Amino acid sequence: MKYVDEFRDPKKAQALQQQIAELMQDLSKGRTSPLQIMEFCGGHTHTIFRYGIEQMLPDSIEMVHGPGCPVCVLPMGRVDDCVALAERPDVIFTTFGDAIRVPGSKKSLLQAKADGADVRMVYSPLDALELARQNPDRQVIFFALGFETTMPSTALTVQQAKAEGIDNFSLFCNHITTVPTIKAILDSPDMQIDGFLAPGHVSMVVGAQPFQFIAGHYHKPIVITGFEPLDILQSIYMVLKQMHEGQCRVENQYARVVPEAGNEAGLQAISDVFELREFFEWRGLGSIDHSGVKMRDEYAAFDAERKFNVPNLKIADPKSCQCGEVLKGVIRPWECKVFGNQCTPETPMGALMVSSEGACAAYYNFGNLPELLARREQQQADAGASAA
Repeated sequence: MKYVDEFRDPKKAQALQQQIAELMQDLSKGRTSPLQIMEFCGGHTHTIFRYGIEQMLPDSIEMVHGPGCPVCVLPMGRVDDCVALAERPDVIFTTFGDAIRVPGSKKSLLQAKADGADVRMVYSPLDALELARQNPDRQVIFFALGFETTMPSTALTVQQAKAEGIDNFSLFCNHITTVPTIKAILDSPDMQIDGFLAPGHVSMVVGAQPFQFIAGHYHKPIVITGFEPLDILQSIYMVLKQMHEGQCRVENQYARVVPEAGNEAGLQAISDVFELREFFEWRGLGSIDHSGVKMRDEYAAFDAERKFNVPNLKIADPKSCQCGEVLKGVIRPWECKVFGNQCTPETPMGALMVSSEGACAAYYNFGNLPELLARREQQQADAGASAA
């Protein structure tokens, strides 16, 4: 099958594994801690676990899982806002499937649906627009979320709604931006990341230029990465090769999909419909300047936040849930106190365990759960012994 089997070739994977090991023999000299590479995108995290890539890497490399899952970084208060909108009797609330089970402070959208709210899963914002055409006496709200990957389709749908004069369609806009988030991670005082795997699908829209500051200002190598196993291994090799050569630049491993300048039509649609928010609240990361977008005044009639009374409350995560530390790469998912016992895919406490791109879900579904829980117990025992 074209572009599937070719990127899962065991012989090529073994060759890359050997090349990575050879580079690490030199790079690990004089280091007392593992070299850390952050894969920003949740899709990369799941590829790493599904295909056992982490087990193929030397112990001197540690993969750190970043905040590149838009469902996972949605603060609890915004979920509560969704529920409040969905429970209006005149509203059909539409959402992507991976957001429907994310817990709010009282309930998820799925629980709101069970309680009688008209919540419907859709595959695209165009599906929501079609519902608005079919139900002119109802207000149809689309839960718009995602990084730059999904912004063009949302923007084009709003443009279509305006062109057709469909006035019962609106967005609850929670789109977020990649670059300010990476910058916030790099500016964090406990940041120890040595290199980055950049999100391939975001780059398909924005191109390579927005990531130049990572190499130029922060002096970290970064490689735009695809989503197949060989994509991940080759990109890790490319990051290490840059470090071995003493260089820091943006490289495009995913050139078969990502144009250097991005998608001009998509960027134009984004620019037409959206503008940057002054700040946006992220789960676990707090408020980050210019890290989200809102609808321009020209499209105010399609903005659910202006059209309806949205509570817009700030709700703190449960104290026992450590999604924030996981999102920042400070701890691994299995180090969270509730991972695998109170927090599971069936009974999630945090969004990282719900989303198909969440790091906790990846560890739970594809990791060796008994081994991970045993490691956490041993870590806690060691910490207790040290404190004593």
